[in-house]
Amino acid sequence: MEKLPKLTIPVIVGVILLIILIAKSSVTISSGHAGVLYQTFGNGVVTDEPPLGEGFHIIAPWNRVFVYEVRQQELSEKMQVLSSNGLEIKLDASAWYQPISTDIAKLHQEKGENYLQRVIQPAIRSAARSVVGRYTPEQLYSTKRDAIQEEIFEETKKILDKQYIQLNEILVRDVTLPDAIKDAIERKLRQEQESLEYEFRLEKATKEAQKVRIEAQGKADANAILSASLTDKILQDKGIDATLELAKSPNAKVVIVGSGDSGLPLILGNN
Repeated sequence: MEKLPKLTIPVIVGVILLIILIAKSSVTISSGHAGVLYQTFGNGVVTDEPPLGEGFHIIAPWNRVFVYEVRQQELSEKMQVLSSNGLEIKLDASAWYQPISTDIAKLHQEKGENYLQRVIQPAIRSAARSVVGRYTPEQLYSTKRDAIQEEIFEETKKILDKQYIQLNEILVRDVTLPDAIKDAIERKLRQEQESLEYEFRLEKATKEAQKVRIEAQGKADANAILSASLTDKILQDKGIDATLELAKSPNAKVVIVGSGDSGLPLILGNN
């Protein structure tokens, strides 16, 4: 009975050491993440094997695992850049990106865990300065925003293509100009809109006037043709035809006015 406590202490110590060993030798990687294995007594970062996937893993207690999120992530950037004429423009943009999961060991080895600040942010800022510098404030404010967004994306993507990072999209949320420039642009746009509306009304009035002239000319031509075709003989024949039709009425009498062949019937009603 006296020896029992002496045996219990080593057992307890052994259990504690075993728990520590298991804790040091295991790693659990959550969903949307991957692990980079670092071998302390080997060659350091393991780049010739796939990264550790989701789930539970056993490793040597003297090694380490660096966990990276490989899902799509968002970066919001507010930048001050210069337009083509040297005016300061404030740009508010978002970038959607993610590390390439199969290359995160190289990303860790060459860029480190803070790759966002070392690689992505400088790339976006450089591309934004380059692209915005090609446009005037008026173009940035109105017609060219979609083109600017696409160009910033393409230039940033070129920079990140060999950096083990996948760029999915860049969205330009807002472009802020100096107040004086913004007011001047808005005045100019209003004037252009008013000018376009005036030209539209003028063109519409011109077309309406042309339509009226064409219709009037058509009526005039038709009357001229009709007048030229109505001879005295045709008018006399038309009158005779109309009179004969009227004579068929039971309430009418036929009276011959004139003599000979030139006499014309006169229709008189009984009532």
